[in-house]
Amino acid sequence: MAKKVLILSSSPRRGGNSDTLCDEFMRGAVESGNHVEKIFLRDKTIHPCLGCSVCSLHKKPCPQKDDAAEVIGKMLEADVIVMATPVYFYAMSAQMKTLIDRCCGPYTEMKNKEFYFIATAAEEDETIMKRVVDNFCGFLDCLENPIIKGTVFGGGVWHVGEIKDKPVLTEAYEMGKKV
Repeated sequence: MAKKVLILSSSPRRGGNSDTLCDEFMRGAVESGNHVEKIFLRDKTIHPCLGCSVCSLHKKPCPQKDDAAEVIGKMLEADVIVMATPVYFYAMSAQMKTLIDRCCGPYTEMKNKEFYFIATAAEEDETIMKRVVDNFCGFLDCLENPIIKGTVFGGGVWHVGEIKDKPVLTEAYEMGKKV
């Protein structure tokens, strides 16, 4: 049965290394008959959370007029959420963290979602991926019944295009096919 897959690419560089892995994951997921949408977060205006509690305490829509509500709405509709980030200073990108923080009110509605994580880093050390996944799990720990289905790590890539011809491209494609 086809699933609704939402890919959140948080690279500030279109065609960057983590964004390229997103494209390969998407190619595999589409070939397997899934409905896939990729959102390039840099194209969206998402302001940081103000901590005003309008969403969490008063259960009202966030008063900020930006694209966060649209993206979060798509997260709520998705069966599968792919969260992709380049690693900066051993953590996820600011674009991804800002989106996560804006889920403060509606996160309680994110139930039974499957998650995949994609990360790229200049260093090749695989323990970097564990740090990033642990960081993502801070978000998932607040959700009801999230399931981590897979992770893809592209290490040893810094500049745009360095991911080309790396075996991790096939790994992302194959993981997408298994959605």
